[in-house]
Amino acid sequence: MSYCCGASMVGTKGTLKHYRTQVHNVPLLFCPVCHRVEVHYKVENEYEILAEYAHGDGAAEIDFQDYVIEDEETIFENVVNCEKEDPKDIIQSQIDMALDLLTVAKQIQDEKWQSELKKRLAVMSQRRLRLQHKS
Repeated sequence: MSYCCGASMVGTKGTLKHYRTQVHNVPLLFCPVCHRVEVHYKVENEYEILAEYAHGDGAAEIDFQDYVIEDEETIFENVVNCEKEDPKDIIQSQIDMALDLLTVAKQIQDEKWQSELKKRLAVMSQRRLRLQHKS
């Protein structure tokens, strides 16, 4: 499980640009608060190698899935949420987890962590409100 802004990141697949080469269908981890994106650690080495070779060959685009076969279930088995889930469920899960972690941060009196979690909760609460208004 990967963490950012005090709680877990969401698993997804997306396109990354490596110099002038676009690599599609790369397993990624995405922070719903700060929007940080990172290559999933299980395929990080494969991504780096493939992206370097594609760039060296002058390819404008490649599909990660054509070269690296990874079972999506296996890759994302350790993430709390995946982008394919209902956005309301993702937000609620993230809020619940942040509240649980805030309890722990208070117990160990970690002021910095508490502050990070409160910021995360504020962002996620705003997002939940926007989703509710869209419904």
